[in-house]
Amino acid sequence: MVHGRVSRLSVHDVRFPTSLGGHGSDAMHTDPDYSAAYVVLETDVEDGLKGYGITFTLGRGTEVVVCAVNALAPHVLNKDLGDIVGDFRGFYRQLTSDGQLRWIGPEKGVVHLATAAVLNAVWDLWAKQEGKPLWKLLVDMDPQTLVSCIDFRYITDVLTEEAACEILRQSQVGKKEREEQMLAHGYPAYTTSCAWLGYPDATLKQLCSEALKDGWTRFKVKVGADLQDDIRRCRLIRNMIGPEKTLMMDANQRWDVPEAVEWMTKLAEFKPLWIEEPTSPDDILGHAAISKALAPLGIGVATGEQCHNRVIFKQLLQAKALKFLQIDSCRLGSVNENLSVLLMAKKFDIPVCPHAGGVGLCELVQHLIIFDFISVSASLQDRMCEYVDHLHEHFKYPVLIREASYMPPKDAGYSTEMKEDSVKRHRYPDGEVWKKLLTAQGN
Repeated sequence: MVHGRVSRLSVHDVRFPTSLGGHGSDAMHTDPDYSAAYVVLETDVEDGLKGYGITFTLGRGTEVVVCAVNALAPHVLNKDLGDIVGDFRGFYRQLTSDGQLRWIGPEKGVVHLATAAVLNAVWDLWAKQEGKPLWKLLVDMDPQTLVSCIDFRYITDVLTEEAACEILRQSQVGKKEREEQMLAHGYPAYTTSCAWLGYPDATLKQLCSEALKDGWTRFKVKVGADLQDDIRRCRLIRNMIGPEKTLMMDANQRWDVPEAVEWMTKLAEFKPLWIEEPTSPDDILGHAAISKALAPLGIGVATGEQCHNRVIFKQLLQAKALKFLQIDSCRLGSVNENLSVLLMAKKFDIPVCPHAGGVGLCELVQHLIIFDFISVSASLQDRMCEYVDHLHEHFKYPVLIREASYMPPKDAGYSTEMKEDSVKRHRYPDGEVWKKLLTAQGN
């Protein structure tokens, strides 16, 4: 039974100085500090359970997301959790349709990131009250209840509520066996940790070598800043991993459309499975043109980590603009909106390979992709979930990787809760870590 009135919402600006080591660096984001707007929901129930939600950022600007969370707070405060999840579609729409805040969205940008943080906290609290990890909460829901969490506005030309229910009903077959498979073997992952753009060759080689020893077979390399350097680095990593392992490339939106085609034609010799974010994330027709041009080379287009909402995903699917769809647990409007995208991907028969990494993205998205396999896609063909080996030590329930696979979380909730000491030390700008750094930098 879900219950309790939301009595308090607090939000923290938590930042990790990852830019100091070049972690997370790519062609567009050269000095990211992995950060999060971290939301805590408390209720008036004596069980002491709290809901924790995050949205991922790269440092500067997190304070803006924090402001947006506070602007959304009145929609959540003093609401009964049972009423929220009892009409989750209505609550989602209330958050995304605030008559004044909507103007600085709608359903995109800072206000949507803030929406994700709030909703992620609600889902965490719901799963905790049910005593289940989030993936299991979703797997155990009947199709009608699941579908009632989704706002279908703007996507009914591709996916209706009835069609979504039918997809979920059809996927009931073999569901128990798939759940057992996940519990035994986990969900296949790939690593991005070896080849950030800011890493020197020695680091790249060392990390590749360690990953190979740990059983990794799928690797992603950042490209897009300098063609000759890309050729050199791709050759280095391909030689290290061998011809049979899977290699992906990620340009992080660096190129114009013709440039993307030309550049990737020159990198085709390294046999990449996909090129990720080759151009602006908003350019649906550009992605379609790149997709069509690279298909004869056997290179697929992947995108989604900065895809604003279900409407953009709908158009990418309609335009045949991608071969691999990458959901993100904090960019879209939390679980609610991700459910709609997973169902559309199933309808179009496009594999979902989530974006993860950052602060807590691995912890969150593992729940969504495990649910997708058990209850929606029923397939592991061409599917894998990104893994980045950074900052898991700051989480109370960190991901468990075994034999290059995500093992399903056992703890109740959405795995979003951070260690109190980590939050305290990394709060910006008054946490101990930042006080020292800012003093050293003379700020």
